[in-house]
Amino acid sequence: MYSNWHTWLESLDRSPIRAYALTHKTIFTTNADIRETLSQKPALKGYFGQDIQDVKAKLLAISWVRDVVVRKVYPDRLSITLIEHNPVAVWNDVNFLSEQGIVFSLPPDRIDKTGFPMLYGPDTEGKVVLEAWSKIKADLKARNLDLSSVSVDNRGSWTITLSNNVELRLGRGEWTPKIDRFVTIFPEIDVPEGQKLSYVDLRYEHGAAVGFSPLPK
Repeated sequence: MYSNWHTWLESLDRSPIRAYALTHKTIFTTNADIRETLSQKPALKGYFGQDIQDVKAKLLAISWVRDVVVRKVYPDRLSITLIEHNPVAVWNDVNFLSEQGIVFSLPPDRIDKTGFPMLYGPDTEGKVVLEAWSKIKADLKARNLDLSSVSVDNRGSWTITLSNNVELRLGRGEWTPKIDRFVTIFPEIDVPEGQKLSYVDLRYEHGAAVGFSPLPK
């Protein structure tokens, strides 16, 4: 019965859906993006025959779209509300991280990466790394240090980079005592002439290992 009813409704359509209207201005999504997405197969049907969920699935395939509300407007239009991800950090140099810790991509010409936190890790750990960034940044600020990037590898080993480009290798486990240890030993590090401090490895139970690199000429 449903099949027959659906077929009868489709027979009432004289033409496919021809136009759409956005309910509000988008930040990253252009009309060209929407037209190209809606033109993908399967082709749009008419007002009665078109399944709204199919349209929604097409638009959700756009990487930076978080949610979509679509409704049909008689006789041949769509009303579309697009909710986009809000980027709060650069992820693995090429993608972005949303407020919810979701990894998504954006065309390079749509956004300037300058000023965003630089975060790294497996895509499944986006939310974890974002939360760690907030906690570590606050922890460092209390010690008059500024954070530039946070990274975690597949084994759960953490590395952070300060705004002065010094890398702190924290390893696994609680990072607060390791940062305390860095603050204690930092003034005592004797940097050779013509060199700069490159990293401080704090993965030891006591003390740390340090590495240097040549100053740029």
